[in-house]
Amino acid sequence: MVHRKPGPRHGSLQFWPRKRSAKFMPRVNWDAVIVKAKKSGFLGFIGYKAGMMSAFVKDNTADSMTKNKKIIFPVTIIECPPMKILSVRFYKNGLVAKDVLNENLDKELKRKIRVPATAVKAKELIEKIEKEGNFDDVRVMVYSEVKKTGIKKSPDIAEIGLKGSKEEKLSFIKENLSKEISVSSIFESGIVDVRGLTTGRGFQGPVKRFGIRLRSHKAEKGQRKVGSIGPWHPARLTYQVPFAGQMGMFNRIVYNSPIVGVKKYSETDPLGKHVFHEYGFVKNDYIVLRGSVQGPQKRQLIITHPLRPTKRTAKRNYELIELR
Repeated sequence: MVHRKPGPRHGSLQFWPRKRSAKFMPRVNWDAVIVKAKKSGFLGFIGYKAGMMSAFVKDNTADSMTKNKKIIFPVTIIECPPMKILSVRFYKNGLVAKDVLNENLDKELKRKIRVPATAVKAKELIEKIEKEGNFDDVRVMVYSEVKKTGIKKSPDIAEIGLKGSKEEKLSFIKENLSKEISVSSIFESGIVDVRGLTTGRGFQGPVKRFGIRLRSHKAEKGQRKVGSIGPWHPARLTYQVPFAGQMGMFNRIVYNSPIVGVKKYSETDPLGKHVFHEYGFVKNDYIVLRGSVQGPQKRQLIITHPLRPTKRTAKRNYELIELR
């Protein structure tokens, strides 16, 4: 008897072409991520997937069937070492007009990336551009101090948007130009989106890649193939036909992941003694998210404020008791 996969074929036609991503750090449309908050700050943070655990929590969600009860569900631990500002980008008409490099960079960073020599101090140049006012928006290029995790030495660099008016953004940048920014100053509770690359699985056939049915064991020229790849006339192949090719290493987003807790790491933290498979120990601040996120261990991720929050997920509230 031939095993046939039930249900429709997998692989949404929204994602095309299905090719390997060119870089590890995903791009984010920061104009779409809008947060109604009083204080200015970053709209996202760079983190590294450590692994998964089980969380023992108290459910404080209003109108929940398990309200005020203790429940257990799977969570993902994302280690978030401090970030620093690399440069300040001024945008005009949707394009980068000026990019001001921060002169107070780590010595190790200068060894790992090419840093141009700057004669003018960053704060003075930022104030000069601010007086001129010839810009529409301000964003920053940041780098993670990944050397503190023990994963690798080369920092990951990404562009991060800011919330607030132009004046509030510039005042936040000048205040934190040479400071370390922690994840607890950006995220406290609520929901977040996680952007990153999925696990790479290499070259795969259409059965595994798209979930098509197996053909009969008497079929000619292969059992794990598409029955028909197209008509004789018009004699052409369309992109909707499931073919073999690259699977994984795709840029994807996990929307509306509830935050279970944002923890500042200390030497007494029991999680510091837990060894994550193929990752090691957590040595920095970390964020605990309900459910799973894309990618293997050590995958660099960008955690952002929600792009399209829903009322149901936004009102979820959990009190973390213990990680197991």
